[in-house]
Amino acid sequence: MGSEKRGDDLPIIEHNRDEAMSNALEEILSNTDLSYWHRLNLATWLELSILFRLAAPAVVVYLLNNVISTSTQIFCGHLGNLELAAVNLGNNGIQIFACGLMLGMGSAVETLCGQAYGARKYEMLGIYLQRSTILLMAIAFPVTAIYMFSKEILVLLGEPKRIASAASLFVYGLIPQIFAYAANYPIQKFLQAQSIVAPSAYISVAALVFHILLTWIVVYKLGLGLLGASLSLSFSWWVVVVAQFVYILTSKKCKHTWTGFTLRAFSGLGSFFKLSAASAVMLSLESWYCQIIILTAGLLPDPEITLDSLSVCTTIAGWVLMIAMGFNAAASVRVSNELGAGHPKTSAFSVVIVTLISLLISVISAILVLVFRHDLSYVFTSGTAVADAVAELAPYLATTLILTGVQPVLSGVAVGCGWQAFVAYVNVGCYYFVGLPLGILLGFTYNLGAKGIWSGMIGGTLLQTLILLRVTCRTNWNKEVEIAKSRLDVWEDKKKNEPFSKEKY
Repeated sequence: MGSEKRGDDLPIIEHNRDEAMSNALEEILSNTDLSYWHRLNLATWLELSILFRLAAPAVVVYLLNNVISTSTQIFCGHLGNLELAAVNLGNNGIQIFACGLMLGMGSAVETLCGQAYGARKYEMLGIYLQRSTILLMAIAFPVTAIYMFSKEILVLLGEPKRIASAASLFVYGLIPQIFAYAANYPIQKFLQAQSIVAPSAYISVAALVFHILLTWIVVYKLGLGLLGASLSLSFSWWVVVVAQFVYILTSKKCKHTWTGFTLRAFSGLGSFFKLSAASAVMLSLESWYCQIIILTAGLLPDPEITLDSLSVCTTIAGWVLMIAMGFNAAASVRVSNELGAGHPKTSAFSVVIVTLISLLISVISAILVLVFRHDLSYVFTSGTAVADAVAELAPYLATTLILTGVQPVLSGVAVGCGWQAFVAYVNVGCYYFVGLPLGILLGFTYNLGAKGIWSGMIGGTLLQTLILLRVTCRTNWNKEVEIAKSRLDVWEDKKKNEPFSKEKY
């Protein structure tokens, strides 16, 4: 009986351990009897131990999920330059639309679940998960129409018909992936809010091995080409979704946060949609910005080589971005948990540490890109023309990687605090009124091609990063603690007033 009780109390015991470390960190930062450097040393090591226990598995999850998609791109790239250009256009021109929308709406769960978990309101996490999944599944249906008419959309946007036809074939097989995104992101944020990340990492490793084997069979042995590759990708994403949900149903760590399906998830959807919509606008505008850059590049002379070189560079940038997204998740969870627990000093200190670590990794990545700039493309394709084009873009890629070390982390802080609406306005101004017009001006008017377009992208991202950095540095963390408490009280009141509070199915 004793062991069974310890098993039932495992989530509470683990949360008590995390809470004890959090309390200790807040006490160290508040202890004026210690010298500044002594406090800084103790706090840094304690924060790093908390951060890497959370960030390391999160980096693995994001990186491997990205590699699952990248491996498909590599398989198709070795079929020929047309196939590589088609996959890049399909992924960055169409597919990233759904990904940005779903990930953006899913970040509402990240804010609410993280703050609720820090405040010990465990039962609300499962309700937030179900509400978010319902909303995202509903959004997935109209998004499907965009996939169905992807060829017409790409041609209307001025893309070459030959590449648009091949890209649309690839996109058709990604339709099931839309609904996988709708289920995956709420589940992922639900687990991350509880610092449960390692199981998702193990699942991602297994899914990657499975996906590589499946794609190799489908593309090379069965000869199903682009459509077979994208269907394999969609299937692999559903494997990840099902495995994570099975974990939630069976793990004792989720015993207090997942109490079963409930009709309460269908009430309060209007208010939940408003927060989700703000989150979607915030992240979607960012991901669509990169999407528009790719579509614009397809209008340049020699679009096949241009898209291929950008494909290689954006894929490498995507790898580093996935590392930064792991720290983005860590920043969001740390900030939201600490705000929910009422720890302003720890919240601010966590932001500093996670930003510095992410920046260091990105700077190292940028140096490696510059050192190996002439060899990067051969992983994806054997064409020397593409290799030369990638080498020319390497300095722009390196600059982007350095910005990637800071910008996603600051976005994670924004999600943890619930600033999605504000960041959405910043994104519109920086990306669409500065970065995109500047890129078009340099790329077409001044005939700088892909380098000009990318320069505009860097300009918009740099401006956005500086604004978020300034806002974060000027944040009153004591006030943010009060805001988090008020937000949770409002959502708790909604739950108490819901008409189906005791009905389950």
